[in-house]
Amino acid sequence: MKKVTIGLMPTRRFCFSREDALKYKGLVEDKLREWEIDFVNIDSVNEEGLLLTLEDAKKTVSLFQEKKVDAVFAPHVNFGTEEVVAYVARKMQKPFLLWGPRDENPMPNGEHLRDSQCGLFATSNVLNKYHVPFTYITNSRLDSEVFRRGVFNFVAAARIVKNFMGARIGQISTRPDNFYTVIINEQELLTKWGIELVPITLFHVQNSVERLIKEDPRVMEEVESIRNRIALKDMTEQSLLQTAALKLFMLDWAKEQDLSAIAIKCHDDLPNQMQFYSCFANAEVTAAGIPVACETDIHGAISSILVQSASNITDQTFLADMTMRHPDNENAELLWHCGNFPMTMCKNGCDAFLGRHCNIRPPLPGTGNFEISARDVTVVRFDGLDGEYSLLIGQGKQTTGPYNLGTYLWMEVNNWPLWEERLIYGPYIHHVAGVADQCAAALYEATRYIPGLKPDPVDPTEAQIKAYLRGEDWD
Repeated sequence: MKKVTIGLMPTRRFCFSREDALKYKGLVEDKLREWEIDFVNIDSVNEEGLLLTLEDAKKTVSLFQEKKVDAVFAPHVNFGTEEVVAYVARKMQKPFLLWGPRDENPMPNGEHLRDSQCGLFATSNVLNKYHVPFTYITNSRLDSEVFRRGVFNFVAAARIVKNFMGARIGQISTRPDNFYTVIINEQELLTKWGIELVPITLFHVQNSVERLIKEDPRVMEEVESIRNRIALKDMTEQSLLQTAALKLFMLDWAKEQDLSAIAIKCHDDLPNQMQFYSCFANAEVTAAGIPVACETDIHGAISSILVQSASNITDQTFLADMTMRHPDNENAELLWHCGNFPMTMCKNGCDAFLGRHCNIRPPLPGTGNFEISARDVTVVRFDGLDGEYSLLIGQGKQTTGPYNLGTYLWMEVNNWPLWEERLIYGPYIHHVAGVADQCAAALYEATRYIPGLKPDPVDPTEAQIKAYLRGEDWD
């Protein structure tokens, strides 16, 4: 997963206070450093480090392209110069952020120092004329929650866009023959967003796993690590070796091919040929930062990239089935799968064990069994039909529920029948990617910069997300 660098481009207008603009330029830079946000300023463009002229804009574009910035932030540290700001936005074609500090009282003589809000109205108008997408933070003070929330949400949205566009998805084997739900259009993914599939055969994987077991000392180190972290139940020595070797193979392959995620045909060919399930190996690779989607769910792997990028590049995702309604709670749902959730998310005190598959016969080994912990939950599903793609976005909270074999989480939402209706009418399937965070707003904002991807927020709604970014709370 890739971090982001922001191109910081403060702008002023000739007829307002240069000194106040320079003051706020420094304050914005200090705030970004405090928040540990990587940025490139435009101090090399002119003596002020402020955007003012078309010549400044041309130099700024060259600088930002040379530094490979991932997004641009244009704080209007006084009124700003709208046409040159728009020039940079058009040329860069990157996520673009507008904000200006709220003005204090006019000077005792009645003069204004900045009029930043007025300048933002002008710049947004020109950006709209050019059809350049942009993000706006409400005119606010530098130390306000609105500003902090807006900046972090924009950085997360930029990270989503960077990791989504041009992603490389490793595909192990074909899709399961009876899983029509995971049929996808590879050509559309490539032409719309540059998303590439990197296929490999199960024959190659099996040979590689066998070679690693025979030749690579890391396999035994992984076996000991597994023994030390989770109880074993009905796991053979061979299945432990295969689980460890498959984990190593996928991690090595991901590094070699620069993969963003992996989709694997976890049944029925793999267990038939190798006599174990890949679930726990999938979980281990996911915990290492490369999400692994089971059942060759390419769109599930993409969903995992999106939600991982929205939350934090170190947070682990989990790919779950929307499986069953809570027997007693009308607004709770079971997020479950055979055993592929990262064990690092295991709920404190949970009775975790690595054992045999709980549903499919014969019950071969390789699946984790435990409840995960995620007080806040965001789930997403990227899917499409007939060339039209949308992103289901929702947030919930963990709740209590009955014990399950496999890996699972009970999630409570505000209105489950509404969620169910949205899933049923599609174009979604029952697989969702989840993360232990509230990041619906970042996912919603990212779709502004992903052409051909429509946001479909179910809870919070679009209106609630917009209100949150204006400073209101979810509740």
